[in-house]
Amino acid sequence: MHAEGGVAALTENIAIPFPGDVPHRGRRRGGWAFAALLAALWLLMFAALLAGGDGDTAAVWTHLARRLPELLANTLVLALGVGLGTLALGAGLAWLTALHEFPGSRFFSWALVLPLALPAYVLGFVLIGLLDFSGPLQSFLREAGFSSGWMPQIRSRGGVMLALTLALYPYVYLLAREAFLSQGQRVLETAQSLGDSRGRALFRAVLPMSRPWLAAGVSLVLMETLADFGTVSVFNYETFTTAIYKAWYGLFSLQAAGQLAACLVSLALLLLVLEQRQRLRQRYALVSRGRDGSGKPRLHGWRAGLACVLSGAVLVAGFALPMAQLALWTLEVWREELDERYAAFLGHSVLMAAAGALLTVAAAFALTLFKRRAGLEPGAVLAVRLATLGYAVPGTVLAVGIVTPLAWLDQWLGALTDAWGFEAAPLLGGSLAVLLLAYLARFLAVAFGAVDSAMQRVTPAMEDASRSLGVSGLSLWLRLHLPLLRGGLLSGALLVFVDVMKEMPMTLLIRPFGWDNLAVRVFEMVSEGLWERAAPSALALALAGLLPVALLIRTTERSA
Repeated sequence: MHAEGGVAALTENIAIPFPGDVPHRGRRRGGWAFAALLAALWLLMFAALLAGGDGDTAAVWTHLARRLPELLANTLVLALGVGLGTLALGAGLAWLTALHEFPGSRFFSWALVLPLALPAYVLGFVLIGLLDFSGPLQSFLREAGFSSGWMPQIRSRGGVMLALTLALYPYVYLLAREAFLSQGQRVLETAQSLGDSRGRALFRAVLPMSRPWLAAGVSLVLMETLADFGTVSVFNYETFTTAIYKAWYGLFSLQAAGQLAACLVSLALLLLVLEQRQRLRQRYALVSRGRDGSGKPRLHGWRAGLACVLSGAVLVAGFALPMAQLALWTLEVWREELDERYAAFLGHSVLMAAAGALLTVAAAFALTLFKRRAGLEPGAVLAVRLATLGYAVPGTVLAVGIVTPLAWLDQWLGALTDAWGFEAAPLLGGSLAVLLLAYLARFLAVAFGAVDSAMQRVTPAMEDASRSLGVSGLSLWLRLHLPLLRGGLLSGALLVFVDVMKEMPMTLLIRPFGWDNLAVRVFEMVSEGLWERAAPSALALALAGLLPVALLIRTTERSA
């Protein structure tokens, strides 16, 4: 899960440098060097994608050219459908839970975030297992004497959209709920005082005022949809991400994969730039929030029942039913499936998630300090933007962008060592350091958003008061900044931990040979249609994500 941090990165406000916060020149040079290194990493990867290598890709592109229109259409239609679906579902549920009281509203306000603990590809194969022609639902209908032909095919474009919408709507829900809690009730009261009904005020006042939050949430969903590989693979739905994987592992052309990746990253960046330009044209004022809940109307009768049924149906479809099905499948196969390998799968997942979280949060903290000191200097703004660009780029693209320059370096070192008469081990021998580098590039934006948001709480008055009491330098950071940043650092670490646990395409493409974790095990079993054997790993992934999600829900409720 990375809603909070990822959105913060997408909606980032550049902080104005505080008076008196003039860093030591050496520390400033160190900050510039670190930010420039991160930005250079991005530029190198993108250059590698554009260059595409030295190999002959004519035959490969002859094959791929016939598929490009279909790939582009599939990708854009999927992004549009999931974007609209998550907007309607997330904003609608946020409207119900944030601005109304009904039976179970307090429970649903946090429970509707729980689908974030389930990877989208896990939800996808569970839906196929439940709703396919041979699944339990259609089999039950046929055994009861009813026809199941009326049910839509789950292995379709609509099925992919359904799985991604149920998995990603909490991103929009979290932000929309925060917007409605911040100003929705006050805006409603103002609009109603001017003669609008409550429903009319929603469309004329509340939703337009909440546009920045909604746009950020939908942008996050679009980036996730473009980046998705596991879910579309489960449904055999061809997009750019699956084409990149097949060009690399099916056609054995890293160069063609890089060129396809360059097309996809250009599309993702275009969407991101368009969203930011559109948002910069608007100006919004934050209305003071009121949290006593006295202004919330209580729904009665059929309205209360409908709100409860809708919220419950989404929660059951997106979390409760998939978790129950995973548990049942696990009970069926645990005697045969669970062995010492699963200890290794779990250990690899937790180890890399913890290492990735620590590395990424440390880098985010250093980048936040650099941004604080450099302020609005154009070079600093550009360096921060480039360093935190990873969230807008799919994992398959990052894998190609990292592996390509390393492959070039391997070739150069191989030629050099051959000339000297000895052999050197290739860098691409499955180094975990390369995998950690990929995690850092992909999820730095997530941790940076959480840490940078917490940094905004440290006001100039706090720093000036500390300096007037004789606290400065390292002591100032340890005694003032670190305690106030503790929540942001923890949130960033939790977000990255869950993201790395669920990350599958980069791990699948870069991992050392034979080095599998829970996500890779799920993909291997699902790709062979072995739903039951994939269930233990999928259930372990979901359970591992529940605790961080619960902590994030608690953090969100406290901040709200």
